[in-house]
Amino acid sequence: MLEESPRPSVLFVCVHNAGRSQMAQAWLSHLAGQAVEVRSAGSAPADTVNPAAVQAMAEVGIDISASQPKLLTNETVQSSDVVITMGCGDACPYFPGKRFEDWLLEDPAGMGVAAVRPIRDEIRDRVVVLLRSLKIPTIADGA
Repeated sequence: MLEESPRPSVLFVCVHNAGRSQMAQAWLSHLAGQAVEVRSAGSAPADTVNPAAVQAMAEVGIDISASQPKLLTNETVQSSDVVITMGCGDACPYFPGKRFEDWLLEDPAGMGVAAVRPIRDEIRDRVVVLLRSLKIPTIADGA
């Protein structure tokens, strides 16, 4: 019998861990279920998740209202297979052998929900591409 490979681990990082990275974490969990271990963190976490991000995700049936911004640690980066930054720049530690991507996304801080919707949708599209690159079926693929 073949041994199952361990689930890949993905970490989404942005400065405040209040908008983009929270939406990305929620999309990945929603689209891949238990096939991927997913976390998010920030180099200077906010006190709460951006209310416009919470509302935008609720519009597509994903509840992130209970999510809390978390502090980025070296250990979190080191234990992840894929690290996706969304504007943390030099604040994100680099470890050889990890897959790093930088998604240039507009920061939704201070925006209303109408301005957050296109960011939410772009994150979803990028998460689908990421999952396909990891060869993980998504609910978008009918999995």
